[in-house]
Amino acid sequence: MLASLIRTVGDFDLAEEALQEAYVAALEHWPRSGVPDRPGAWLVTVARRKAIDRARRDGLRQQKHLAATARVDDDDDGEVSDMSAVPDDRLRLMFTCCHPALAAEARVALTLRTLGGLTTPQIAKAFLVPEATMAQRLVRAKRKIKDAGIPFRVPPGHLLPDRLAAVLAVEYLIFNEGYGGRGDLAEDAIRLGRALAELMPDEPEVHGLLALMVLHDARRNARLRGGELVLLDEQDRGAWDGVKIEEGRASLERALALQGRGPYVLQAAIASLHVDEPRDWPQIAALYGELARLTGSPVVELNRAVAVAEAEGPAAGLAIVDRLDLDGYRYFHSARADLLRRLERVDEARAAYERSLALASAEHERRFLRKRLADLDAANT
Repeated sequence: MLASLIRTVGDFDLAEEALQEAYVAALEHWPRSGVPDRPGAWLVTVARRKAIDRARRDGLRQQKHLAATARVDDDDDGEVSDMSAVPDDRLRLMFTCCHPALAAEARVALTLRTLGGLTTPQIAKAFLVPEATMAQRLVRAKRKIKDAGIPFRVPPGHLLPDRLAAVLAVEYLIFNEGYGGRGDLAEDAIRLGRALAELMPDEPEVHGLLALMVLHDARRNARLRGGELVLLDEQDRGAWDGVKIEEGRASLERALALQGRGPYVLQAAIASLHVDEPRDWPQIAALYGELARLTGSPVVELNRAVAVAEAEGPAAGLAIVDRLDLDGYRYFHSARADLLRRLERVDEARAAYERSLALASAEHERRFLRKRLADLDAANT
């Protein structure tokens, strides 16, 4: 509904305020007249009229836009006769919120606010910033869209690949923030992913990202035990969500059927292999190698090193790790520490664990690293 209103009134704030007024009108009228057959259409019709009234009252006449807004096709009972454009409106809104002219943090916040349905306090809490800071971030983003004339549309074909990449990056960032502990935020990202797959059914990377998120989320309940981090090898497979695993693999199959070979499809394929028992480490390492060639990411190369260590031994993995420049990345040091421990290079392993501990911020990760250090000392006393 909000997406439809933003398209017709051309202003985020005006659309949000008008929709809120329509909710109030529904609370006043529906108890007396009954809920209409198409409540969403009723709300949009009322909100459009209230937006027109507010714009005229506030002296915000934009003659062409108001004229277009006023042309609402009503049926006899006063409802919008056709809501079939709403899915396209959601897609337009997603691309508008993720426009490259906006700062990355603004894209995330605006997407969560308008498409995720989160309130400003909820978004502020999720990203650990004061509510006032987040409110200002949202205000600036909306103002930027208005002042820069950012179009409310899906970009033309020649711009779509780059713009779609920005949308997917925002979606995955939201998921990662949630996967670290905020399960509700992860679910919001998956819900957006499902909507995007519905709206863009022929884009393999859309299905790849959805598969990746769902497959990871299927193991969420097994990642912590009593507040402690549990590694994949030690997780209770009975706590994994089988329905989500099936959904993730179905999305991956759809992406592969569309000839998908992009980074999200590759990551989803790796996530699917991690669900298997036993795991095919040579295949996982090969997929990480392809992903590293595609992205040039040292973090991906670190993951390849871990897979190589499982397939060929810790020395082979360490040889890759020691070529990487990732000193500020906590998982680099914890992975390196584990390989050094397995090679019985105790002092070097301890130093690497301590460096990772100094960089870690999540308390459950810090407890895990402290336990690793304690186990290392106990094994060598």
